[in-house]
Amino acid sequence: MEIKNKEKDGADIFLAPGALLSPLPAVLVSCADESGKTDIVTVAWTGMLCTKPPLTYISLRPSRYSYGLILASGCFVINLPDESMARKTDFCGIYTGKKVDKFARCGFEKGYFENFAAPYIKDCPLSLACLMEKPEGIAKNPTPLGTHDMFWARIVSVRAKSGLIDKNGRLMLDKAKLMSYSHGEYFAAGRKLGRFGFSTDKKKK
Repeated sequence: MEIKNKEKDGADIFLAPGALLSPLPAVLVSCADESGKTDIVTVAWTGMLCTKPPLTYISLRPSRYSYGLILASGCFVINLPDESMARKTDFCGIYTGKKVDKFARCGFEKGYFENFAAPYIKDCPLSLACLMEKPEGIAKNPTPLGTHDMFWARIVSVRAKSGLIDKNGRLMLDKAKLMSYSHGEYFAAGRKLGRFGFSTDKKKK
Protein backbone atom coordinates (compact mmCIF):
# COMPACT_ATOMS: atom_id res chain seq x y z
CA MET A 1 0.00 0.00 0.00
CA GLU A 2 1.39 3.40 -0.99
CA ILE A 3 0.49 6.37 1.17
CA LYS A 4 0.15 9.36 -1.14
CA ASN A 5 -0.28 12.06 1.47
CA LYS A 6 2.49 14.57 0.83
CA GLU A 7 0.93 17.51 2.66
CA LYS A 8 2.54 19.15 5.65
CA ASP A 9 0.99 17.93 8.91
CA GLY A 10 2.12 20.10 11.80
CA ALA A 11 5.89 19.67 12.21
CA ASP A 12 6.00 16.60 9.94
CA ILE A 13 6.42 16.48 6.17
CA PHE A 14 5.37 13.40 4.20
CA LEU A 15 7.62 12.45 1.28
CA ALA A 16 7.22 10.12 -1.66
CA PRO A 17 8.26 6.51 -0.92
CA GLY A 18 11.95 5.93 -1.53
CA ALA A 19 15.09 4.05 -0.46
CA LEU A 20 15.87 6.38 2.44
CA LEU A 21 16.98 3.97 5.17
CA SER A 22 20.12 5.56 6.59
CA PRO A 23 22.97 5.28 7.41
CA LEU A 24 24.15 2.21 5.52
CA PRO A 25 27.52 0.47 5.27
CA ALA A 26 29.64 1.45 2.29
CA VAL A 27 31.36 -1.81 1.31
CA LEU A 28 33.63 -3.01 -1.46
CA VAL A 29 32.49 -6.32 -2.93
CA SER A 30 35.30 -8.21 -4.62
CA CYS A 31 34.57 -11.07 -6.97
CA ALA A 32 36.02 -13.30 -9.67
CA ASP A 33 34.77 -15.64 -12.37
CA GLU A 34 36.03 -19.17 -12.97
CA SER A 35 38.80 -17.91 -15.26
CA GLY A 36 40.23 -15.70 -12.53
CA LYS A 37 39.00 -12.36 -13.91
CA THR A 38 38.45 -10.10 -10.90
CA ASP A 39 36.44 -6.98 -10.15
CA ILE A 40 35.35 -4.73 -7.30
CA VAL A 41 31.96 -3.06 -6.97
CA THR A 42 30.80 -0.58 -4.32
CA VAL A 43 27.61 -1.64 -2.57
CA ALA A 44 25.37 0.06 -0.01
CA TRP A 45 22.43 -2.35 -0.33
CA THR A 46 23.78 -5.01 2.04
CA GLY A 47 23.23 -6.26 5.56
CA MET A 48 22.75 -9.27 7.82
CA LEU A 49 19.86 -11.70 7.38
CA CYS A 50 20.50 -14.27 10.11
CA THR A 51 22.93 -15.05 12.94
CA LYS A 52 22.93 -18.86 12.84
CA PRO A 53 23.64 -19.71 10.11
CA PRO A 54 25.39 -16.40 9.35
CA LEU A 55 23.52 -15.21 6.27
CA THR A 56 24.03 -11.95 4.43
CA TYR A 57 23.05 -10.41 1.10
CA ILE A 58 23.99 -7.84 -1.49
CA SER A 59 21.66 -6.30 -4.06
CA LEU A 60 23.04 -5.48 -7.52
CA ARG A 61 21.69 -4.19 -10.78
CA PRO A 62 21.90 -6.99 -13.41
CA SER A 63 23.72 -4.55 -15.68
CA ARG A 64 26.76 -4.37 -13.38
CA TYR A 65 29.84 -6.17 -14.67
CA SER A 66 30.41 -7.84 -11.31
CA TYR A 67 26.94 -9.43 -11.48
CA GLY A 68 28.08 -11.93 -14.11
CA LEU A 69 31.34 -12.73 -12.29
CA ILE A 70 29.48 -13.56 -9.08
CA LEU A 71 27.02 -15.76 -10.97
CA ALA A 72 29.89 -17.62 -12.61
CA SER A 73 31.79 -18.39 -9.39
CA GLY A 74 28.92 -18.46 -6.89
CA CYS A 75 30.85 -16.42 -4.33
CA PHE A 76 32.01 -12.94 -3.39
CA VAL A 77 33.76 -11.08 -0.57
CA ILE A 78 32.27 -8.17 1.37
CA ASN A 79 35.19 -5.90 2.35
CA LEU A 80 34.68 -3.14 4.91
CA PRO A 81 36.82 -0.10 3.98
CA ASP A 82 38.03 2.46 6.48
CA GLU A 83 37.46 6.21 6.23
CA SER A 84 40.80 6.78 4.46
CA MET A 85 39.48 4.75 1.52
CA ALA A 86 36.42 6.92 0.79
CA ARG A 87 37.69 8.21 -2.57
CA LYS A 88 38.67 4.74 -3.78
CA THR A 89 35.36 3.32 -2.57
CA ASP A 90 33.53 5.94 -4.59
CA PHE A 91 35.73 5.24 -7.64
CA CYS A 92 34.87 1.53 -7.57
CA GLY A 93 31.17 2.39 -7.68
CA ILE A 94 31.43 4.70 -10.69
CA TYR A 95 33.65 2.86 -13.18
CA THR A 96 32.90 -0.49 -14.78
CA GLY A 97 35.17 -3.49 -14.51
CA LYS A 98 34.68 -4.05 -18.23
CA LYS A 99 37.10 -1.22 -18.90
CA VAL A 100 39.00 -0.64 -15.66
CA ASP A 101 41.10 -2.97 -13.51
CA LYS A 102 40.04 -1.52 -10.17
CA PHE A 103 42.56 -3.49 -8.13
CA ALA A 104 45.36 -1.96 -10.21
CA ARG A 105 43.91 1.56 -10.44
CA CYS A 106 43.27 1.76 -6.69
CA GLY A 107 46.51 0.05 -5.72
CA PHE A 108 44.66 -2.62 -3.73
CA GLU A 109 46.50 -5.79 -2.74
CA LYS A 110 44.70 -9.09 -3.24
CA GLY A 111 44.48 -11.81 -0.65
CA TYR A 112 42.80 -15.20 -0.90
CA PHE A 113 40.82 -17.41 1.45
CA GLU A 114 41.67 -21.10 1.13
CA ASN A 115 39.73 -22.81 -1.67
CA PHE A 116 37.79 -19.65 -2.47
CA ALA A 117 37.70 -18.05 -5.94
CA ALA A 118 37.00 -14.43 -5.02
CA PRO A 119 39.92 -12.40 -3.63
CA TYR A 120 39.65 -10.14 -0.61
CA ILE A 121 41.11 -6.64 -0.35
CA LYS A 122 44.03 -6.67 2.09
CA ASP A 123 43.81 -2.91 2.56
CA CYS A 124 40.38 -3.22 4.20
CA PRO A 125 40.13 -3.83 7.97
CA LEU A 126 37.63 -6.69 7.62
CA SER A 127 36.62 -9.11 4.87
CA LEU A 128 33.73 -11.59 4.81
CA ALA A 129 33.89 -14.57 2.44
CA CYS A 130 30.36 -15.16 1.15
CA LEU A 131 29.12 -18.28 -0.63
CA MET A 132 25.86 -18.07 -2.56
CA GLU A 133 23.18 -20.17 -0.90
CA LYS A 134 19.47 -20.61 -1.56
CA PRO A 135 17.64 -20.67 1.78
CA GLU A 136 14.62 -22.92 2.14
CA GLY A 137 11.55 -21.26 0.70
CA ILE A 138 13.52 -19.06 -1.70
CA ALA A 139 12.78 -19.93 -5.32
CA LYS A 140 15.76 -18.30 -6.97
CA ASN A 141 19.18 -16.91 -6.08
CA PRO A 142 19.74 -14.16 -7.08
CA THR A 143 16.17 -13.05 -6.45
CA PRO A 144 14.79 -10.42 -8.88
CA LEU A 145 13.26 -7.56 -6.90
CA GLY A 146 12.93 -4.66 -9.35
CA THR A 147 15.86 -2.40 -10.17
CA HIS A 148 18.12 -4.76 -8.22
CA ASP A 149 18.52 -8.51 -7.72
CA MET A 150 19.35 -9.88 -4.27
CA PHE A 151 22.23 -12.34 -3.84
CA TRP A 152 21.68 -14.51 -0.77
CA ALA A 153 24.91 -15.83 0.77
CA ARG A 154 26.36 -17.64 3.77
CA ILE A 155 29.42 -16.17 5.45
CA VAL A 156 31.95 -19.00 5.45
CA SER A 157 35.03 -17.17 6.74
CA VAL A 158 36.03 -13.81 8.18
CA ARG A 159 39.45 -12.17 7.93
CA ALA A 160 40.54 -9.20 10.05
CA LYS A 161 43.71 -7.14 10.20
CA SER A 162 45.90 -8.26 13.08
CA GLY A 163 45.82 -4.83 14.71
CA LEU A 164 42.09 -5.21 15.34
CA ILE A 165 42.49 -8.24 17.62
CA ASP A 166 43.31 -7.58 21.29
CA LYS A 167 45.33 -9.87 23.60
CA ASN A 168 42.18 -11.75 24.55
CA GLY A 169 41.25 -12.44 20.92
CA ARG A 170 38.42 -9.90 20.88
CA LEU A 171 37.68 -8.13 17.61
CA MET A 172 37.89 -4.36 18.12
CA LEU A 173 35.90 -2.92 15.24
CA ASP A 174 35.73 0.41 17.07
CA LYS A 175 39.40 0.78 16.11
CA ALA A 176 38.77 0.13 12.40
CA LYS A 177 37.53 3.65 11.55
CA LEU A 178 34.80 2.29 9.30
CA MET A 179 32.65 4.63 7.24
CA SER A 180 28.99 4.78 6.29
CA TYR A 181 26.87 5.96 3.37
CA SER A 182 23.85 8.22 3.66
CA HIS A 183 21.77 9.36 0.69
CA GLY A 184 24.68 9.93 -1.71
CA GLU A 185 27.32 10.96 0.85
CA TYR A 186 30.09 9.17 2.77
CA PHE A 187 30.62 9.71 6.50
CA ALA A 188 33.24 8.75 9.08
CA ALA A 189 32.02 6.94 12.19
CA GLY A 190 31.02 9.21 15.07
CA ARG A 191 31.53 8.93 18.82
CA LYS A 192 30.47 5.87 20.77
CA LEU A 193 27.05 6.23 22.43
CA GLY A 194 26.86 2.93 24.27
CA ARG A 195 27.08 -0.84 23.87
CA PHE A 196 24.49 -3.55 23.44
CA GLY A 197 22.57 -3.95 26.72
CA PHE A 198 23.84 -0.76 28.38
CA SER A 199 20.27 0.47 28.91
CA THR A 200 19.74 -2.27 31.49
CA ASP A 201 22.89 -1.60 33.51
CA LYS A 202 22.28 -0.87 37.18
CA LYS A 203 23.25 2.63 38.19
CA LYS A 204 26.42 2.83 40.24
CA LYS A 205 25.87 4.10 43.78
